[in-house]
Amino acid sequence: MKKESIGKILLGKWDTRTIVGVAIGIALFAVLMVYGSITVFTNTNLSLAMIVPVIVGGLFGPLPAALACGVGNVLADLIGGWGFWFDWSIGNAVLGFIVGSLKLYGANIDEGVFDVKHIIIYAVTVVVGSIFAFGIITPIFTKIIFGGELKISIAQGWVASVSNIIVLLVAGIPILKALAARNARGRDLTKE
Repeated sequence: MKKESIGKILLGKWDTRTIVGVAIGIALFAVLMVYGSITVFTNTNLSLAMIVPVIVGGLFGPLPAALACGVGNVLADLIGGWGFWFDWSIGNAVLGFIVGSLKLYGANIDEGVFDVKHIIIYAVTVVVGSIFAFGIITPIFTKIIFGGELKISIAQGWVASVSNIIVLLVAGIPILKALAARNARGRDLTKE
């Protein structure tokens, strides 16, 4: 495993595969936000779209995951006819960036590295990141952009945090383990 700079890890590796992955991530995030969610609170859903930052972040890095979530949220707003809620798009982008930061703490899905210590760090990162993205960032941008009621935004943000944490842990950990295992098997092949 070669050593990468923090800047390179945060930006991700940009090539045709990454661009296609991000585009698919954007489309999948939007479709799952609109059609793959269950309402749990006022304008707040338990959404399968949260598997997108796990996959895109695991394969391509933090910035690609942030773009897939942020732009995917804007596209979901357009498809759903809800109007544009850029505060939530920013919150989803922040969460995508945090979820996609796996390589910063040693997990490397491309090389099949996702051990128990990485699972624990991932779980803590997801909890703290979701609370930060939706409990703090989204309400602040709701107030700045729309002048909305801060108490309602904070309540929505905390409910969104809990529902996202559930999806990111229950579905995210097995997905990351499966991707890492698949890539580890591919690395064990030798040429005779």
